[in-house]
Amino acid sequence: MPQHLQKEIEKLKKSIMIIGTLVEESLRDSIRSVIERDSHRAKTIIKEDSVIDEMEVELEEECLKILALHQPVAIDLRYIISVLKINNDLERIGDLAVNIAERAEYLSSQPPIEIPDTVPLMASIVQDMLKNSLDALVNMDTKQATKVCESDDQVDDLHNGMYLLIQSMIEKESKRIDACLQILSISRYLERAADHCTNIAEDVEYLVEGQIKRHSYDV
Repeated sequence: MPQHLQKEIEKLKKSIMIIGTLVEESLRDSIRSVIERDSHRAKTIIKEDSVIDEMEVELEEECLKILALHQPVAIDLRYIISVLKINNDLERIGDLAVNIAERAEYLSSQPPIEIPDTVPLMASIVQDMLKNSLDALVNMDTKQATKVCESDDQVDDLHNGMYLLIQSMIEKESKRIDACLQILSISRYLERAADHCTNIAEDVEYLVEGQIKRHSYDV
């Protein structure tokens, strides 16, 4: 690998991990803002999302510049393509964290309502998926990436079970329908975040093995 290209790729590695860390913090804090009814934390997440958005655009521009100037091949090319896609998935997870924070802000303005245990359980799994997908990228570890993909089914099952839980809550608290539906939205956003974590893990598998496995876990 030419020395200049190597330096550029090292910069990409640092940038994608910085974005990943910010998104991890945003997702974690969004759930804390729900559980703790913390509107201040929720507002901070919403406000600071612009930082992630700006970094996502900058990283995409860097990737495109490297592709144009260096015309990389083989694993270098796969790495840049993977970073482009992972960058987008991380930005989307950041957006979903904002969506959760917005629901937290609403719920904190209303009388307290019990948050089903399913929500923090889903959040814990999704946060592990995000951390493990980024670790898999750093370590070029396809086994860890595969485990992330397998965890997605568990999140899907928990989200599907939320419909009955919310229906039961609405039956018990008919005056709290809006709040109940906000909780269901939070579950849906976590389920989508898990999908993006799965995308990241599949991109790691593509990076290492050179084969696209997207959708192969949907059997």
